[in-house]
Amino acid sequence: MERLLVLVRHGQSEWNLKNLFTGWKDPDLTAQGVGEAKNAGTQLRDMKLKFDLAFTSDLQRAQKTLALILDELGQQDLTTVRNQALNERDYGDITGMNKDEAREKFGEEQVHIWRRSFDIPPPGGESLKMTAERVLPYYHAEILPEVLSGKRTIVAAHGNSLRALIMELENLSPEQILKRELGTGAPIIYHLNEDGEVTSVEDLAS
Repeated sequence: MERLLVLVRHGQSEWNLKNLFTGWKDPDLTAQGVGEAKNAGTQLRDMKLKFDLAFTSDLQRAQKTLALILDELGQQDLTTVRNQALNERDYGDITGMNKDEAREKFGEEQVHIWRRSFDIPPPGGESLKMTAERVLPYYHAEILPEVLSGKRTIVAAHGNSLRALIMELENLSPEQILKRELGTGAPIIYHLNEDGEVTSVEDLAS
């Protein structure tokens, strides 16, 4: 039985372009982001991949990325589940702030800690650890059972919600996952065994 799971970070958003902390805010894709999503679909189509089920977040940049991928695959009517459990990490009080301005206001070291520590959240927001605490239960309850049943599944989400998944899938430490860069619109293809463990992984960004 094939147990296929594909993860895709959304294409570039308008706030990515402006170097803003985005979190749960809902900007649209840029023209570049649209192109990245379409390219992801083309890559998957060239690999002859089709899906049985899709999951995405409650935010339009992930939803539109998924829709553009499915357009390229000719699977516009694919069953799709949306849930805020897959939303990006909440940046709290620094949401909407330019990252350079945040460094000027709070200091380079403090902003680096908020962005790249595992368990220290920005004021009013979530750490990566807190993000994982909502993403992983949802994955185990809703996504993994579908993959294990043989449904080829695609998840279009965000840099940090996907990091939480990748940390578990690839058995990475907090230090390792914080160094993991995820390309926008770059599919990562996992094959799992019957226990949900990864047997192979292919990152189409590399």
